[in-house]
Amino acid sequence: MGLAAALGCAMIGVLPMTPAAAAQGTAAAPRRVVVLGDSLSAGYGLAQGTGWVTLLGNRLKERKLDYSVANASISGDTTAGGRARLPAVLAREKPTVVVLELGANDALRGLSLSASEANLKAMIEASQATGARVLLVGMRIPPNYGPDYSERFFAMFGRLAQQYRLPLVPFFLEGVAQRPDWFQEDRIHPVAAAQPTLLDNVWPKLEPLLKGRVGG
Repeated sequence: MGLAAALGCAMIGVLPMTPAAAAQGTAAAPRRVVVLGDSLSAGYGLAQGTGWVTLLGNRLKERKLDYSVANASISGDTTAGGRARLPAVLAREKPTVVVLELGANDALRGLSLSASEANLKAMIEASQATGARVLLVGMRIPPNYGPDYSERFFAMFGRLAQQYRLPLVPFFLEGVAQRPDWFQEDRIHPVAAAQPTLLDNVWPKLEPLLKGRVGG
């Protein structure tokens, strides 16, 4: 190879990037909302596309908010199950926002609330360690295991939200629990007609996170 050709080849490696190439190389990573929940978010018993998480995706498009939604919810999941699978979800989805809707199945089974709280703490911390913003979704349960257990369960979410300075949906089923006709025959899982209300319960706390504002 002659000197001129060699210099030409060398110069290729040091030429400045064109504006188009630079823009492509610095394009923002896609923003994603991950919903980590149980059957209430998995759409148990509902026709495909009618659950509140799907409705959330539709609303984001309508509002022209540049986010996609990944539903990582599993029917029957507990806080222990969510904690075990969260690292893989975070690695795969790389979320900007994590909506944490877990705990109801712990309480319905009468599991240790201290263990549930430890699991939720671990999930909050793991999500925040990746830079994700976290929305905590609270729940109330019937006093099957006594009023003390039910109240301590409900208070757990507020305590965690305060400790980690998280926005909190105090009671996910607000406006739904009072409507027996909005539940399936098992009287646990809401029907399709209730899903817009579930989304409306989440949205006021979620929207600020989507726009980069944090805190309760």
